[in-house]
Amino acid sequence: MKLLEQYSDFEIIQKVLGGEIELFEILIRRNNPYLYKTGRSYSYNHEDTQDLMQETFIQAYINLSKFENRASFKTWIIKIMLNNCFQKRQKMSFKNESPKEINEKAQPMFTNNKQSDTQKNIINRELHSVIEDAIQRVPSDYRIVFSLREINGLNVTETAEVLNISEANVKVRLNRAKALLRKEIEKSYTPDDIFEFNLIYCDTMVSRVMNQIKKMDK
Repeated sequence: MKLLEQYSDFEIIQKVLGGEIELFEILIRRNNPYLYKTGRSYSYNHEDTQDLMQETFIQAYINLSKFENRASFKTWIIKIMLNNCFQKRQKMSFKNESPKEINEKAQPMFTNNKQSDTQKNIINRELHSVIEDAIQRVPSDYRIVFSLREINGLNVTETAEVLNISEANVKVRLNRAKALLRKEIEKSYTPDDIFEFNLIYCDTMVSRVMNQIKKMDK
């Protein structure tokens, strides 16, 4: 599997379409963090975000032949994820979707295996919680742009394409989002710290999606 990491997304897609279905796992692993951060930035909790991710990956697999490589696969699948997030919002109220109701037992986000000092871990968790809460208080139009640009690492063109807005609008919304965040938080955060998708969850998502795909292809 490691040897296949050298192939581009499009090359992997061609192999999957050619019958090497198991290679879809590579696309899942490559895009897990982006979808997770997108779902969390849309104000969904950990469990709902995972469900949305699974739905998104399955939809991407079903429609894989429609991917024309005009944009990156990352951009394409994030658009599917955003659409699923929007559709879910339309179907249900946010009474049980508050970011403050995240299940702590299901949240090894924000932990760092390299840190063994208990006090440092506690401080980091508190800091990340403050950052997360601050981002959630930013209006959704600005928050999603901030997430795509600063957390997911999409460039201006990719962000504009995902959201179907102009590049100028992307820049305006990003600047507005940053202005709404407290200065001390903006100086403190690092993209990898926010809404981190832990490796153990990545493996679980791969298993969930690939098992579903195997059932579909029987």
